[in-house]
Order: sequence, then structure tokens, then C-alpha cells
Amino acid sequence: MKPMPPRSQRANFCVSLLFTIFGGPGFIVVYLPAVITRWRVPSSSNSLRIVACTMIVLGLLPLFESISRFVWAGRGTLAPFAPTETLVVSGLYRFVRNPMYVADLCVILGQALLFQSPGLGLYAVLILLGLHLFITRYEESTLRRKFGPTYDQFCQNVPRWIPRITPWAG
Repeated sequence: MKPMPPRSQRANFCVSLLFTIFGGPGFIVVYLPAVITRWRVPSSSNSLRIVACTMIVLGLLPLFESISRFVWAGRGTLAPFAPTETLVVSGLYRFVRNPMYVADLCVILGQALLFQSPGLGLYAVLILLGLHLFITRYEESTLRRKFGPTYDQFCQNVPRWIPRITPWAG
């Protein structure tokens, strides 16, 4: 495989970052939670805030790691209109097939704790159901068509939602 020119990598990174901020992930973990909570943080214990903020940060890290991985290992972007050329099975993808979606849910649940918002808790459940339907009805069949047996092997060895304890050596 011929290396991607740095200019293309930078363009893919910018597309992924813009899609993250203004598209799917930004919409799911920033804009809609803001509408639900209006960013009003009620008074609560410091330990609850620490747990909530830790969940939010731990959720954001895989999202940013995935952006980089999609650009450099996958030779594409997070955006569905400019997908990766190569199946990404390294990094966090050795533990779980959908680390970005797991990360989104971690951020939303952290926000639900921080804002003490039952509405955001319900929203997390709805997002989980929506993502699950999207994955099982569209994304997996699309990836199976594009990457064939390589994707089947990945699916057999890496769980969809609950991370493996040890990384898949794939």
C-alpha cells in the first residue's frame, strides 16, 4: 500500500475534525445535551462531579484517538461521505468494534451525572438504541460488503459493545 501524501492526511484530518464538531459526534454529545440540560450544573458533591468529569474525559479520549486512527491507519475520515480505504483494526479497535460509539455513551452518561439529568439518562438509552439499530441495519452490512472476510474475522474476534480484556492480535 502506497503511503498517503501528507497533504491528503491533513485534509482528511480536517474533514474528520469538522464532522466531529458539527456532525454526528458533536451533535450527539454536545448540542443535544445542551438543549436538554441548558448546561445548568446543580450543586452536588465534589465526588459526584469528579466521577462525572472523569467519565466525560474518558469518553472524549477514544473519540479523538479514533479521528487520528481513521486518518492515518484507515486512510480516510469519520465522515460517511469520505470513509476509510482500509478497515481499522488497530488501537482501541482491538478491544471493541465501536469505540467511538462507546465513548459517546460514556460522555453522555457522565453529563447525565454532572447535570443530574434524568432526561439525559433517557437520551443515553435512546442513543444506544439508535446506534445499535444503525450498526446492525446499515454499518455492519456496508463494512461487510466493502471489506469481506477481513471484516467477518474482525467481528468474530472483537465484540460490538463490551470491550475485550486483552487486545485482539488480528
